[in-house]
Amino acid sequence: MFRPKLPDVPTLPTTPVVPQQTQAPVASTGRSLTPYAGTVAAVVVVGIVLTALLAAVAVSAVSVAIAAVVLRSLLNGANKH
Repeated sequence: MFRPKLPDVPTLPTTPVVPQQTQAPVASTGRSLTPYAGTVAAVVVVGIVLTALLAAVAVSAVSVAIAAVVLRSLLNGANKH
């Protein structure tokens, strides 16, 4: 009463069926990445240049700060004598 009834298993054909290819394979229509090579190179170069400029500004700021500290200490030392 509560037992499931299993479906009948179909019999497989004895001769193998080989599908035949009637159309030639189509080449992919994806776009090549070659046109973007120049754009990528330009972005990389601009990034390198901007990073170098930022480093130069940081080094200059540190140099100015050190010079200001040295001048301040020299001026304070001259006023005390």
